[in-house]
Amino acid sequence: MKPGPPEFAAVLLAGGASTRMGAPKPLLQFEGETFLDRLVRLFSPHCRRVIAVLGYQAEAVARGLQRPGAPVLVLNPKPECGQLSSLQTGLRALAPHPSAAFFHPVDIPAIQEESIIRLCAAWEAAPAGTLVLQPRHRGRKGHPVLLAAALIPELLALPPEGSARDVLRRHVERTIDVDVEDPGILRDADTPEDYRRLTGEISPP
Repeated sequence: MKPGPPEFAAVLLAGGASTRMGAPKPLLQFEGETFLDRLVRLFSPHCRRVIAVLGYQAEAVARGLQRPGAPVLVLNPKPECGQLSSLQTGLRALAPHPSAAFFHPVDIPAIQEESIIRLCAAWEAAPAGTLVLQPRHRGRKGHPVLLAAALIPELLALPPEGSARDVLRRHVERTIDVDVEDPGILRDADTPEDYRRLTGEISPP
């Protein structure tokens, strides 16, 4: 898409209040790791920078990291403003901008590393002018989303009531869906019931 190998970064959105879950979602366990640690491990080999945006219970989440030096921890000063505010906080911390940046909510922990690899490869092979790559499993789109650096100013300009989807909709014609054999891109965990479904175990404390 441009001369030289692309540089990728990742923004992990871990600032929510976890109200419906009743426990901090970044610290929930999945396959022997916390949600946040697993995502840091998956993205780190493929991204020059991995930024984890914290908000509610930030100190507890930071203490719970098993890889404390792997992500750059950034605090969203207004996590009550929602996920967009965390995304904007993370994007501001990316300067200088990479070629493209993943963004991924912490409550979708079951993605496979192969999906990240496929998205990176698809980015390198994509036609010039491509702005968005999104993974798709059996016709359904999920996360992580990979965005061109050119979209970062547009995302930062969104008003507090806006959504990243507003930007994605504007650029549908410059979006490529990348098919993956990974149902984890669709499996979020918002509630204890979701968590039990994800793990097959009992509800988290």
